[in-house]
Amino acid sequence: MEENSNGGLKRTVDWKQGMFIALGVPLLILPSLYDVGSIVWGLCILVWSLSVVQGFVQNLAYGEMVTALPDATGLPGCAQKVFGSKEGDPPRNMRKFIGAFSAWCYWFAWCPVVAIFTMLIGDYLVRMFGWDLTGWENLGLYLGVGIAIVFVMYALGSRGLEGGAKLGTLLAVISIIPIVIIVAGAFVTGMFDMDLITDRITADGWSWSAVDLVLLFGCFALAQWSACAWETAAIYGPEYRNPGKDVPKALFGCGLICLFMYFFVSFGVFGSLDTGEMDAAGAASLVPIAEFVFGGFGKYVALFLLIVAMILIIQTGFLGSSRTLYSMAGEHNLPSWFKKTNRHGMPTNAMLFVGMFNMLLVLVVGYSGCVAGSSDTNMTILSASAMGYCIANGIALAAYVKTKRDPEFSDLDRPFKAPHGWNHVILAMTAVQFFVWFPCLVYWSYYQSDGFTPVILGAAILLLFVPLWYYVQGKGYEDAYDVMPTSE
Repeated sequence: MEENSNGGLKRTVDWKQGMFIALGVPLLILPSLYDVGSIVWGLCILVWSLSVVQGFVQNLAYGEMVTALPDATGLPGCAQKVFGSKEGDPPRNMRKFIGAFSAWCYWFAWCPVVAIFTMLIGDYLVRMFGWDLTGWENLGLYLGVGIAIVFVMYALGSRGLEGGAKLGTLLAVISIIPIVIIVAGAFVTGMFDMDLITDRITADGWSWSAVDLVLLFGCFALAQWSACAWETAAIYGPEYRNPGKDVPKALFGCGLICLFMYFFVSFGVFGSLDTGEMDAAGAASLVPIAEFVFGGFGKYVALFLLIVAMILIIQTGFLGSSRTLYSMAGEHNLPSWFKKTNRHGMPTNAMLFVGMFNMLLVLVVGYSGCVAGSSDTNMTILSASAMGYCIANGIALAAYVKTKRDPEFSDLDRPFKAPHGWNHVILAMTAVQFFVWFPCLVYWSYYQSDGFTPVILGAAILLLFVPLWYYVQGKGYEDAYDVMPTSE
């Protein structure tokens, strides 16, 4: 174990721990099962499976880039390094801003996982126990669940990533089992009916028109938020004991599991529930399957363990997004307050901000949907977050291409290498992110929410970084970086 006496992040994690921390990613399919299925129904099985394959294409590049830049904190750190300022550049320059904005978008892609799954856990509790909650009662449940989870995540996470990884290992073993058992139970008990898929490959009214194709591409853009998100295993690059070997093992170990899980879960769910049952269950899509398979007391045990699984993915988002803020502060793209670590090397100020930000999201969206009577749900947050993920991916992919072509980076040692010529493939994926996925996702969000709320929410949070970044580049903050300590 390598200790860092300067209070920075420590190399304490091996590939198995990194993989287990990211192994909550298959659970990211749960919030969008209902909404994506309402548009493409059985075709969504192909959408999610192909999205995991897209993850393999991108993560070959990400694995190489992260190991070539071992001092950078995952994708956000790499983008900031590649697009960072050069000697003689003014503090406020477009190259540095691009890298910083990529990191901010990536933070917004992962950070709301806490709020999204907090509200989803609330939905599952309501459905499990048959509670009749409306208005402020429902909002109170969301906030109560969220505050409890954030408190636990902060208390455990502040003790160090090694302890968090051990907890992640335990939760992964516990949580990967219930979702498999619940869905597998549909096959064993005869609930699964292939006709439910083959009779409705697409949703009612689908005509393969131009608008339908835009919606389909929007589904791909939304699906990548979950199905490609196992690149989070790379964000711990500076904390792996042997990045050259640990990063690719963690990435592709998690990727193979995700490929199986995304096909298996979507195939099982859409072959077990008809449209009426899906509409009744809403976001809590696995509850009717658990009720059919286990009945009575058994469903509570299975769904309780499923909620434990959701806590695992909350841990992934909580730890990952706090590290993004830490890396941004280290690159002088956020105030140095976010760079402060405790004696365990954990960015506790960033963790505190992540918790407060998510509780604010739950309050605002929960109030709008539960009290004000709008159609806003956790899908509102997810859609906005997915827009940030599109932009972050696009810039990070462009950063990889730059490392292959720019003389400043092209000669770097690369302990892990993608196939020869992979930069051409990634260049094409960069164009797809910006010119296909992103605009189609914007329309998908408008169509699905029947309004511009997700777009406004996403734009407001992403664009907030522009004045913040320009302010941070001012002389006052430049001086602060020279005098403010980074550890307690």
